[in-house]
Amino acid sequence: MSIEPGPSVPALTSRIHGCLLGGALGDALGYAVGTESVEEIRSRFGGRGVSGFGPTTGTFSDETQLTLYTVDGLVEALEWANEGVGADVNACLWLAYLRWLATQGEAAPASAPTPQPRWIDGHAVLRQRRNPNTTSISGLATGEMGTSVRPVNPGSKDWGAVVRSAPFGLIPHITPDAVYKLSADAASLTHGHPVARQASGIFSLLVHRLVLGEALPEAASAVTAHAHTLGGVAPELPERLEAALSLAAGGLTTPGEITNALGGGRTAEEAFAVALYAVLATVPRAGTADAGTDDDGTDTLPVGHFREAVSVAVAHGGKSDATGSLAGNILGAYYGEECLPADWLEALEAPEAIRGMAGLLVGVTTAEG
Repeated sequence: MSIEPGPSVPALTSRIHGCLLGGALGDALGYAVGTESVEEIRSRFGGRGVSGFGPTTGTFSDETQLTLYTVDGLVEALEWANEGVGADVNACLWLAYLRWLATQGEAAPASAPTPQPRWIDGHAVLRQRRNPNTTSISGLATGEMGTSVRPVNPGSKDWGAVVRSAPFGLIPHITPDAVYKLSADAASLTHGHPVARQASGIFSLLVHRLVLGEALPEAASAVTAHAHTLGGVAPELPERLEAALSLAAGGLTTPGEITNALGGGRTAEEAFAVALYAVLATVPRAGTADAGTDDDGTDTLPVGHFREAVSVAVAHGGKSDATGSLAGNILGAYYGEECLPADWLEALEAPEAIRGMAGLLVGVTTAEG
């Protein structure tokens, strides 16, 4: 596995925390509306849709749970590597996901290994059942470790794999080919359809490019072009991504036009495309700003972009926690923690679990915690 230059440690630390916390914020905002229609969302939250957390929101779903367990699997593999011991990365991820399966009250067959507990398992919030993805449950419950050659659930291409794939892009010193392979192979553990595996790999590549400092529009165009090179067995992915770029070029549009062009986010390529559209259509057209809020209390550029993009991503009347989570991952990887709204963070449940896992990943990739 060849090595690439990475960002400075402070920048990497901020981007790792930003990506994981941003994904959790987007997930929580979307989880508040679930799969309600646009009309239902507006009836509950007003004409602009969901624009912030109320007193009963801030709860994230299995999207964040599985993302954190992805981090844990990667951390374990990197811990072994840092000690000079080779480890099967996909096996470490499989064991992490099997531990998540147990938190959901589901049992793997006796033929499956019994993973040893790790730090992440001590957080009660990760043992809550939050409408878990049925494909992830069924794939792990087989007790079989899927591979790219023999994937589990070969006909499944829903959102469940792509929404947990951001962490692969947060490992700074590996090549893009390695990022893609790790992510696509991990998708094969539960979601074997080529679209699910390719969408997971391409999404991880987008996060990786942003972590290395590439501009958002350029990174989006580059991964879309890469998707066209993957072969014709799953043309849905490049088609949806191209549609997202085209739609975003025209600026913001209506929720109905979003779903007509990109779908409702219930498949891997739809969820990715809606999130990509949301972050690109809301890119500030001019000016720069510092982190946090200005002296008058108004949002600075990164915070304002995060609020608007995630709100657009969850208000289209589709699989809102999936699209919100992906949009939050993208923006957190791009800006780092400076884009995260302070009032949203205050409402988010269990930030210590998310920050704790981010810190572990920082520690094994930079030798700093």
